[in-house]
Amino acid sequence: MSDNNIQKREPLFSMKNRRLLSNPIGKENPITVQVLGICSVLAITVQLKTSLVMALSVVAVMALANVIISLLRKTIPPRIRIIVQLIVISALVILVDQILKAFVYDVSRQLSVFVGLIITNCIIMGRLEAFALSNKVWPSFLDGIGNAAGYGAVLLAVGFIRELFGSGSIFGYKVIPQAFYDIGYVDNGLMILPPMALITVGVIIWAHRSKDKSLVDVS
Repeated sequence: MSDNNIQKREPLFSMKNRRLLSNPIGKENPITVQVLGICSVLAITVQLKTSLVMALSVVAVMALANVIISLLRKTIPPRIRIIVQLIVISALVILVDQILKAFVYDVSRQLSVFVGLIITNCIIMGRLEAFALSNKVWPSFLDGIGNAAGYGAVLLAVGFIRELFGSGSIFGYKVIPQAFYDIGYVDNGLMILPPMALITVGVIIWAHRSKDKSLVDVS
């Protein structure tokens, strides 16, 4: 019996599990497909550095929250499941916030209250409710990593575009040659304003949906 169980055990990186990682980064991206979690995308993407730190923070919180809720899924009373999820996310966000203040204090100050707003990130709450509550630990962990990575990919793309064209730099280092400025090139100050974040996200969503026609609602 034990041999049969071993044979039937699903590989850690089976096709199904690999899709949990890859699909949210591509065709099932939570931002470009479901338009979730865009508040922080609009707020903290003026610089690529802050975008990267926020993306890593969400990866850590979502992956650990999925694992914890999956471990507790059979013991959580349905009537208080949302409260339990919020408590788990809040504890993890506080931990991440303290780590940021200890090791990257300057970035922590730039992110300000937006680290705390990870608690209400609808992508995290959605995956806990839709996936972690009804699946085992390993798939839940992969689902958390995948969706957070999909969120982070858009965050980094927007941060890269806004910092490059708004400040002429990447990670704070000037990348546009001085010769360009000498002949009249000027950084686009509009790119560092919040409306351009919304426009940039909109263009990314349009490009993604244009590439995959199945994402367009024809009803």
